[in-house]
Amino acid sequence: MTKWAPQKVDVLDALAAEVLHNYARGRVAVAIDSDDPVLSASFADDLAAALARAGHGAFVAHLSDFQRARAERQDAAVPEGERAYRLRYDYELLRRVLLDPFKLGGSTGFVLAAFDAVRDEPRQPRWRTAGRDAVLLVDGEFALRPELRGAWSLGIRLDTQEPPVDLAYRASTDPRRLAPVLIDIRDPEHPRRVFADSC
Repeated sequence: MTKWAPQKVDVLDALAAEVLHNYARGRVAVAIDSDDPVLSASFADDLAAALARAGHGAFVAHLSDFQRARAERQDAAVPEGERAYRLRYDYELLRRVLLDPFKLGGSTGFVLAAFDAVRDEPRQPRWRTAGRDAVLLVDGEFALRPELRGAWSLGIRLDTQEPPVDLAYRASTDPRRLAPVLIDIRDPEHPRRVFADSC
């Protein structure tokens, strides 16, 4: 017997409706955490499209656009297995130019991309503003790490149910437990909302 699988658009539209219902006013920052940055980027773009269908635009930022310089990421003093978690992203920069100014609201400008990983150099800042009620989706690996937890209105974990990719991340964080929204993304065209309640 073939199991029923939800259509991607239905799952995304339901999630967009939930975000807009629960966070109808003010600035909303949503983390989309995944072991695969390409997968989370695609999901963030699709969720932004679902929010637009619901009549509410969204800004999308990728953690991959807030990396450190290659020389910093490859510091030999840090064990190789911990480098991605400890050194890949510049979280201070992320907070300073995106998260903190976005949450301030008003006419405060924010930057959606600060580093060009291909050229291994900072990007020229492109400052943006948003209205009083705005949604920011930030996707990437390690989005639910301890340093960023307080920054999010909502955390979404994209789960492939594969063994953990980064053990250093899992040593400090259990994203499946922390994220209020858990999406089984083993079949990207038929994602499923999973309710991993312990009660």
